[in-house]
Amino acid sequence: MIREELMDIIAGELRDPRVGLAQVTEVKLAPDLHLAHVYVSVMGNNEEAQQTLKGLIAARGYLRAQLAPRLHLRQVPELRIELDRSEEYAARLDMLLKRDRKRHPEIEDNQKEQADS
Repeated sequence: MIREELMDIIAGELRDPRVGLAQVTEVKLAPDLHLAHVYVSVMGNNEEAQQTLKGLIAARGYLRAQLAPRLHLRQVPELRIELDRSEEYAARLDMLLKRDRKRHPEIEDNQKEQADS
């Protein structure tokens, strides 16, 4: 619920010019409910992502204030906003695997033979 509400607030109400196209990909809530790690994916280059992150960090108080009545919470968790780098990591891993397959085509051939038998 926190993720959905944050997405609505960021997309529709936040007026910080630093905040670009950002999507909340995941929210991990601490067991004591006092801290929420908010992972954000940003469209654009690294500089735009950093500017968006700065804008979102600056707006944490506003975001928390908007969450309280929407979620009917007396105490809203502290928001730790971080860039979600999972897509970058996946792309890098994919590139490394492709490069390894080019260097060692015999490994892929062996895997195909084992799958056929």
